[in-house]
Amino acid sequence: MSASDSEATGTLIVLEADADAAGLRLDQWLAGRLAPDLSRSRVQALIKQGAVRIAGNVVGEAKRKLAAGDQIAIDMPEPEPADPEGEAIPLDILYEDDELIVINKPAGLVVHPGAGNWTGTLVNALIHHCGDSLSGIGGVKRPGIVHRLDKETSGVMVVAKTDRAHKSLSEAFADHGRTGDLERAYDALVWGFPQRMTGTIDAPLGRHADRVRRAVVPEHRDDARHAITHFTVLERFGSEQGEFAAASLVECRLETGRTHQIRVHMAHIGHPVLGDPDYGQAFRTKSNRLPEPLKSNVKAFPRQALHARLLAFRHPATHLIMRFEAPLPRDMGELVEGFRNL
Repeated sequence: MSASDSEATGTLIVLEADADAAGLRLDQWLAGRLAPDLSRSRVQALIKQGAVRIAGNVVGEAKRKLAAGDQIAIDMPEPEPADPEGEAIPLDILYEDDELIVINKPAGLVVHPGAGNWTGTLVNALIHHCGDSLSGIGGVKRPGIVHRLDKETSGVMVVAKTDRAHKSLSEAFADHGRTGDLERAYDALVWGFPQRMTGTIDAPLGRHADRVRRAVVPEHRDDARHAITHFTVLERFGSEQGEFAAASLVECRLETGRTHQIRVHMAHIGHPVLGDPDYGQAFRTKSNRLPEPLKSNVKAFPRQALHARLLAFRHPATHLIMRFEAPLPRDMGELVEGFRNL
C-alpha cells in the first residue's frame, strides 16, 4: 500500500529495515522509503504524534538509530478536517486529477484565508469542490498552496491535493525554474514605452517605509531579497511624443518570486502597471490625456492590469510536462483593445 493511500484511509504501514538501514536515523530512512508521498517533516510530525512504533514500542525520537531487521509500523491517521470551511464558490477549472488542480483565478478572489478575508477565498472554494479527493497536506484535509497570486491579479494557478504533489510542486516553485521545468509568464499593461524591447530587472526587494508595500532596497539591508524579472514588450500603444498617453503590453517572466515583484519592478523602471493602486498612483493623471471612452474606462478600472497567462510544470506523478494558458480576462482584454484603437 502506498503512503498516499494510507493518508486517505487511516491504515497501517509496516516496513522492515534492511542491512543498508543500520545506523541511519529513523526519520531519514522513513523519508527515503516513503518519498515522494511523505516529506521528512511529515515523518517527523508522525513520530512526534506517537504514530511510529518499532517492535511494537512507540518511538518518540526522530533521531533514533535503526538496526537491520527492525520492524517499523506507522499508524497513518485520518486527515484532520481543514480549519477553513468549504464554500460553494464557482471555479474556472483548467485541469484536475488525483494529485492536483489547475484553475484560472479571477481578479478579486483572495487565495488564502487571513486577516479581513476569513471566508470567500480560493482555499474555501477548493475545500468545497475537492471534498474527499483531498488526501491531506501534512495530515490536514486542505489544498496545498504552492504559489499565490495577488487578490486583484488574475490567471493560472496550480494547487496540490496530496503530500506528494505538494512536495514536488513546492520544490519547483522554490527553484523558480532555474534548474527544473517550471515556466511562468505574466501579461502586464504598463504606462509608457520601456527603453528596450527586452530587458532584465535585477533589483532586491524589501519592505517599504510604510511596512505594508514592497520596495527596491539596497542589497545590504537585512530584509533585502534577491529579485529578478525578465520582460519583453509585446505591443506599444500611442506615442511618447503624440497627443495621447502611451502604454505597452509587456510579458514578464519571473526568475524569483517575491511579493508584488512584477508590480514593484515595473514601477522601479518608470513603467508601473496600469491601475496599480499601490505602485502606480503617480501616473493616474496620465489617463486625462486619453480620448473617450478609453479615458473613462481607464479611470474606472478597479485593479492592476496584471494577468498570469502561462504556467508550465512537471507533473509530480506522471513526470510529464503540463502546460496551461489562460487568455486575458474580459476587463483587461477590453482595456488593451481600447489602447489598440488609439
